[in-house]
Amino acid sequence: MELQPKMKLQGIFPPIATPFDSNGDIYPAKVRHNVERWNRTALAGYVVMGSTGESVMLTPDEKYTMWELVAKHAAPEKLLIAGTGMEGVRETVALTNCAAEMGYKAAMVRTPHYYKNLINRADAQALYFRAVADQSRIPLVIYNWPQATGVDIPVEAVVALSEHPNVIAIKESSGNLEKVMQMIREVKHGFQVLVGSAPTLWPSLLMGACGAILAYANAAPYSVIAIWEAHRTREEAAGLDWQNRIGRPAALVTTKYGVPGLKYAMDLNGYYGGPPRLPLVVPTPEAKKEIEEAFKDLKG
Repeated sequence: MELQPKMKLQGIFPPIATPFDSNGDIYPAKVRHNVERWNRTALAGYVVMGSTGESVMLTPDEKYTMWELVAKHAAPEKLLIAGTGMEGVRETVALTNCAAEMGYKAAMVRTPHYYKNLINRADAQALYFRAVADQSRIPLVIYNWPQATGVDIPVEAVVALSEHPNVIAIKESSGNLEKVMQMIREVKHGFQVLVGSAPTLWPSLLMGACGAILAYANAAPYSVIAIWEAHRTREEAAGLDWQNRIGRPAALVTTKYGVPGLKYAMDLNGYYGGPPRLPLVVPTPEAKKEIEEAFKDLKG
């Protein structure tokens, strides 16, 4: 019997930024402020503790705190996904099952990458994800971001993993449209391909991606929701127009200035970005000016 995908991961999800106060501690009131504002948009849900959440700089206890806070304030219809990927299977499983107990419906797990020479191969990546999926109480979304990890999970590994009943999707953040296309063609029917690159959102949706997990959506969710809606209603001119409008601002707050730039753009748009955690530093005055320019037509 063919298993239906356990859940539909359609639409736009922000991997939410983690608000810190001036001491560098998690700022609960601002978590609430941001989530309540996003609740009023047509975002499909929230990814909590992805790269944009500075998850590599947070302790396990801080991750639990963020998961609890977001689960408490999220609107009931928003799908909650926890970023749980660590280098080892055991720790990843422990975090994933902890998030499951808090009501998270899926776990986004990045490719392990520290021992590059040993695990930058299809068989090693497949082994890791299978081992995690076998022990996880919620389904997994593979998270591939080679620009950050230096590991690019090969298509053949994703195709093999798409056969596992507890691996339901991939977030492909490479921006490589050819790879996205090949995956969509070759993975098992029902396995979902989401993209993580706002500058290639519209073409990715046209190729068959079912949605996106976009850092940029923290600061200007309406503009990427507009692209998703244009795709759903087949309004090509509107989709292309919005895609062109977000190209520059999206590149500034992802590839060029990263999380500190994104947090500044959130501050400009009525969300709370606040300071990043060391060793990341706030943008320079020149960078701020460039971000202000790029976002001036994308308020709200």
